[in-house]
Amino acid sequence: MTSFKQLELIDPLLRAVARENYLQPTPIQVQSIPLLLAGRDILGCAQTGTGKTAAFALPLLQMLTQSNAAQGKPIIRVLVLSPTRELAAQIDESFQAYAHFLKLRHLVVFGGVKQNAQVSALRKGVHILVATPGRLLDLVGQGYIHLDRVQFFVLDEADRMLDMGFINDIRKILKVLPDKRQNLLFSATLPPDITRLAGSFLRNPARVEVSPPSSTVEQIEQRVMFADRLDKPNLLIDQVSLPNMSRVLVFTRTKHGANRLVKQLAKAGIQASAIHGNKSQNNRRKALAGFHSGEIGILVATDLASRGIDVENISHVFNFDLPHEPEVYIHRIGRTGRAGLSGVAVSFCDATEVADLKSIERLIGYKIPVDTNHPWHSPAAMSASPIKAPAGPRPGSRRGAKPGRPRSRTRPRPKPIPALKSGRKSGQAAGNSRKKPAPARRHPRQVRR
Repeated sequence: MTSFKQLELIDPLLRAVARENYLQPTPIQVQSIPLLLAGRDILGCAQTGTGKTAAFALPLLQMLTQSNAAQGKPIIRVLVLSPTRELAAQIDESFQAYAHFLKLRHLVVFGGVKQNAQVSALRKGVHILVATPGRLLDLVGQGYIHLDRVQFFVLDEADRMLDMGFINDIRKILKVLPDKRQNLLFSATLPPDITRLAGSFLRNPARVEVSPPSSTVEQIEQRVMFADRLDKPNLLIDQVSLPNMSRVLVFTRTKHGANRLVKQLAKAGIQASAIHGNKSQNNRRKALAGFHSGEIGILVATDLASRGIDVENISHVFNFDLPHEPEVYIHRIGRTGRAGLSGVAVSFCDATEVADLKSIERLIGYKIPVDTNHPWHSPAAMSASPIKAPAGPRPGSRRGAKPGRPRSRTRPRPKPIPALKSGRKSGQAAGNSRKKPAPARRHPRQVRR
C-alpha cells in the first residue's frame, strides 16, 4: 500500500496528515498528488467522500511552500471556487488543518453574511482564497480582490456549479485570471457539459477517475419503497422511528417541501431541521452543527444545499422525492457509506416518479430492490408505466409559491364568475365584462328600459 511519505510530501504536511489521523492516502490522492506536483492540469472525477479536497490541497500547499510564497506580504496564489457556502467553509477548514505547520494564510469568502470581516482579512493579505462565485465577483468589482497573481486555480464540484447556473460567473472569473497558471477541475460526475467546460481552460489535462462516473458506492444498501404521494410523510415517520436510525439525511425537491416535512415530523414528535438556500447562513450553520454533534438526528435538505454536508456516520439517506436528474441520485446516496463504512439509501417513489426511477436504474446499471414490507405500499405506483414529463415546468414545481406571485402558466385558470360570463371575450378586462346596453344615441328605447 502506498503511504503519504511515498508521495514525496514534505515533512510539515506529513505531520499534518498524521495529526488528522490519516493512515493511508485514498486512490484519488495516490493518483492526483504526483501529477499535480509535476505541474500537470487535472480533470478529476471521484465519488463524494473519497478525499478529493486533500488530493489538491496537499500538493498545492507543498508547491506554495517550495516557491517561498510565505515570504513578504501574502498575495493570492491559490483560488478555489466552490458552489456553496457550506462546502467552501469545509474546504477552508481542510486547508487550515493541512497547513497547521506552515506559514501560509488562507481565507474563505461567501455571500449571505456581511463582508466587513472578509474585507479586513483580505487587506492583511492571504495566500489561499476559497470562494463562492457571487461574493468573489462582488469583491473583485469593489477592488478588494486582485487575481492577477494566481498560480493555481481549482474548480471544485463542477457539476453542481453548472446545475446552480454559475457558468457565466465562471467565465467572468476565468477572464481575470492570468494565462499562465495550473488548473484543476474536480467533479463527482462528468457529464458532457463538464467535459466541454474543462476543455475551455484545462491544458492537456491528466484525467483521474477512481471509479466510473455512474457507479455507486458498494457499501451502500439501496432499496425503493412505492407509496402514494400523500402517504410519503407517514412512511418517513414510520421509517425514521426504527431503532437503527442513528443519523438520517432526507432529500426533498423543493425548499417549501423541506420546511413542510420538518413540520410534519414535529407533529409526530420527531425533531428535525431543514437546510436550503432560503435559510440564513447562521441558521444553516446551526443546523449543520447540531446534525454533526448528534443533537439533531434528522436533517432535511435540498440538493443545492447538500454539497456542504460532509458528516461522518450518516446511517441512512432517504430520497423523499426522487431527483429528476439521475446523476443527482449518485451524489445524494454518497452522503452515507463514506470512508469505507456501510450505509442505507431508501427512495420513496410514487406513480409520477416511475420515469425518474427508471432513469436512475439505467445510469447505475442496477435494478434497485423493492421493499414492500411497509403499511403504505402502493401496488398502483409500483405497476405504473413510466410517463415522460412534459416540456416546461415540472408538475408541482410551483407548489408552495408565496401569495402574490404570478401563477404558473401550466395551471388551469380559474373559472369565470357566472355574473360576468355573459358577453365576455377571452382576455377582456374584468371591468368591461358586464353585458352593456347599446349606446343611447343609437338605441334610445333600450336606454328607457
